[in-house]
Amino acid sequence: MQIETAATIDLSKEKKQNESSFSDQMKAYLKHPGSGILALLTLLGAVLTFALLFFLIGYILVKGVPYLSTDLFSLTYNSDNLSLLPSLINTFILTVVSLVIAAPLGIFAAIYLVEYAKKGSKLVKVIRITAETLSGIPSIVYGLFGMLFFVTALHWGLSLLSGAFTLVIMILPLIMRTAEEALKSIPDSYREASFGLGAGKLRTIFTIVLPSAVPGILAGVILAIGRVIGETAALIYTAGTVAEVPSNLMGSGRTLALHMYVLSGEGLHMNQASATAVVILAFVLVINFLSGAVAKRIAKG
Repeated sequence: MQIETAATIDLSKEKKQNESSFSDQMKAYLKHPGSGILALLTLLGAVLTFALLFFLIGYILVKGVPYLSTDLFSLTYNSDNLSLLPSLINTFILTVVSLVIAAPLGIFAAIYLVEYAKKGSKLVKVIRITAETLSGIPSIVYGLFGMLFFVTALHWGLSLLSGAFTLVIMILPLIMRTAEEALKSIPDSYREASFGLGAGKLRTIFTIVLPSAVPGILAGVILAIGRVIGETAALIYTAGTVAEVPSNLMGSGRTLALHMYVLSGEGLHMNQASATAVVILAFVLVINFLSGAVAKRIAKG
């Protein structure tokens, strides 16, 4: 009985505090109208962002879910089933190969810029300007470069390998910049404490700094995965549009985004294109969920 009374008293106190804090905020906004307008604009921006997100997801689900069928997940593609399974497998292969190459390079480059390079160095400025420039180049330019260099000059042809290396160049600046910012966010006291305990530079980086920066680094990797999955222009000229799973990386194959682009471009299979959009959305959500779970587990140690 006493426990219930105490709980009721606590709830009533918390309710009064919330009411008083809300009234205090309103009084403060009335005294300073500019702050109230800014708060209203930020709230409106947040609401519009969430509303737009839910509208896009709802629109894709409504348009695509009714047309999901077992034929779309057949092992082989033909003009009757319009299977997206080969494209899904190709998307997974391209994502893995490009990340295996780009993620270590981007993270090591970020480690050099933050931990080893001298502050204010001209080399560091050149590297950052180069990364920012690469981030702003349109994807079609990457596709033309990949076609001229990987497909033609290196004689790799239209293949998953050509597409993967083109994607590596595209996502490398993104991973490098996000990893650099994540490493910068780690307080210097962490490094100083590690050095004080007798740990060397290398041990400090790999046991103290990197584990603490994992959530930020994974955020960049997730963004890179999203760009790989949604890329079409660069892959048309490098990976090709063959609707099958090649026997090796030197074979041609289309991704899910290319599959949807081809179906919608023909104008005859818009329902299947909408269903493919649902699969792409689910693929991205699953990868984001898994990446977030891994980041939380690593952060907890």
